Amino acid sequence: MATTTYTSDQPTVPRVSSRWARIRRLPWPLVVGGFLLLIYVIIAITGGLWAPYPYDKIAAGKPFESPSVEHLFGTDQMGRDMFSRVVLGTPIVLFLALTSTLLAVTLGGLLGLLSGFVGGWFDGAMMRIFEVFISIPVIVFALLVITAAGLRLSGNFFVLIGVVALVYLPRTGRMTRAVTLDLVTRDYITVARARGESAWSIVRRELLPNATGVLLVEFGVRAGYAPILIGSLGFLGFGVQPPTPEWGLMISENRVALTAAPYTVLAPAIALSGLVISLNLFTDGVARVFGRQVRL
Repeated sequence: MATTTYTSDQPTVPRVSSRWARIRRLPWPLVVGGFLLLIYVIIAITGGLWAPYPYDKIAAGKPFESPSVEHLFGTDQMGRDMFSRVVLGTPIVLFLALTSTLLAVTLGGLLGLLSGFVGGWFDGAMMRIFEVFISIPVIVFALLVITAAGLRLSGNFFVLIGVVALVYLPRTGRMTRAVTLDLVTRDYITVARARGESAWSIVRRELLPNATGVLLVEFGVRAGYAPILIGSLGFLGFGVQPPTPEWGLMISENRVALTAAPYTVLAPAIALSGLVISLNLFTDGVARVFGRQVRL
């Protein structure tokens, strides 16, 4: 019995990896911002292994020594190696910024979801509290919180995390509440109420999964602002205390030598600017993925 074979006249096109195809479809700010953030994370994890000097080593070189092969970013007024201090300050800045932002988005998102869903007097009270906090300038509000906690605790990491979280919590809460007011009109919320589910169950099982995209974008936005606030507090002397290599504090310590040794200020300033830019690019990319543009 003869066997008939069928052949296609169309040329064979090599298949592109589905993973690579998905990456190419991602917005370029997400890819670029994610790549830059990955560099910061790698430096934060491995920096302690290859930084040439401890961050607090005095007289590693001459004071205000110009950049060289031995000291890539020069030295500060105490002869400490600026390159080592910038590298070893990376995990501190990332930890403070990301932890405080995560706390703000978690608590603010929860309060916003409850406020929008419960409504009534609870919603009115939460909005008045949020508006009072938001009406105070960010730096002034942060300084008031630090003063209330006690100036002796101003350099404590957990106090700084709480301060930054408290500053951004009401802003996240208002954004989440606005999204919740739209979600509560959906049919699946009506069905959940008809089934007799509790308010907490509806918030956790129905509202939270549908508000995840907005919360992720909000996390990216606040994470981009958090290093600036932490650096500003360090610059004013109310943040991390010496000799911890926090970038804002490093800028403050060396600002007196800005004209004579600008590299001592430019090194931490460029590192801080790069982190903020990468977070903003990543935020914009996440916003495009979830179909929401954010003006940074």
